Amino acid sequence: MEKTIALIPGDGIGPDVVAEAVNVLNAIAKKYNHTWIYKDVIAGGRAIDMFKNPLPKDQLDICLRADSVLLGAVGGPKWDNVDPSIRPEKALLGLRGGMKVYANLRPAVMFPQLKAACPLKDEIVGDGLDILIVRELTGGIYFGDRGFASDGRSAYDTEKYSWEEIERIVRIGFEAAKGRRKILTVVDKANILNTSRLWRTVAESVKPEYPDVELNYLYIDNAAMQLVRNPKQFDVIATSNMFGDILSDEASQITGSIGMLASASLGNGKGPGLYEPIHGSAPDIAGKNLANPLATILSAAMMLRYDFKLEDEAKSIENAVQEVLNEGYRTGDIAGADRDAVKAAGKLVGTKEMGKLVVEHLK
Repeated sequence: MEKTIALIPGDGIGPDVVAEAVNVLNAIAKKYNHTWIYKDVIAGGRAIDMFKNPLPKDQLDICLRADSVLLGAVGGPKWDNVDPSIRPEKALLGLRGGMKVYANLRPAVMFPQLKAACPLKDEIVGDGLDILIVRELTGGIYFGDRGFASDGRSAYDTEKYSWEEIERIVRIGFEAAKGRRKILTVVDKANILNTSRLWRTVAESVKPEYPDVELNYLYIDNAAMQLVRNPKQFDVIATSNMFGDILSDEASQITGSIGMLASASLGNGKGPGLYEPIHGSAPDIAGKNLANPLATILSAAMMLRYDFKLEDEAKSIENAVQEVLNEGYRTGDIAGADRDAVKAAGKLVGTKEMGKLVVEHLK
């Protein structure tokens, strides 16, 4: 198989972690007789510095012509005071809108080997957590009409959803739940918002097609509470852009390992998907061989699974990560309270060493 992969290293630790994901992808290509053609893309803060534009059209076009896109991270304090119209985060919105990737799949998995890093009590998390959040990505309040009054003393943001925008997210949620524990939770604010009432109407219209999947609803405030009170009740969560943004970040924290969590942003399958770790750019450790590359490596595994339909190759990466963790290797962010013991055992490793370990454990 020959595929073109657009690489967006971005800012901060982005180049560090993307480099290790590429090393793993190259090892997979050699092992399974594939060919990857990489195309570099400049976006985020680096693009602001070079072009005064976080996502120039010619850079987006490279992504659109690729078979898949792997992103590191964008942004950092260096660009905090640029004009709001060209902030680095605009690159993310531009990529999502331009690539028409409307569904963000974010697994919140607590790896058993990292259980000690979870902030919740053992009796709450048990033997681990595995929640999938399906977030609508190109609609809602983030893309709605907005503005300021002429005197600057009031402002507005508008949330708007169509039936079609909601239905495609709900269907992805049902499909995902069908292959998991068969529970789909739609999170909304239907006691207040008309858009949330529409989410429930659409979900009910799709439900008869999935008789084996249990459908339930939670208000966003209750859902946020339940995630820390009883997270094991959740299987798949489907929700709007803003609510998904909030819940996926919360879910990442209860796993205790933000440096481990991958994500996939998908469209209708006719164009490339966008794959990225959920962590930020962490400019304070950029280039210091300190960043955890595993979330980006696992994002590459998701790319193989969803865009290239290479399940064996994806599992090979995921199994390698599990084996490396089983052997006790840790980057600083996931060593936790055991850092001194991990270091004493010679298993506290940097970005490059962790990437090399994953390559060595590929089977």
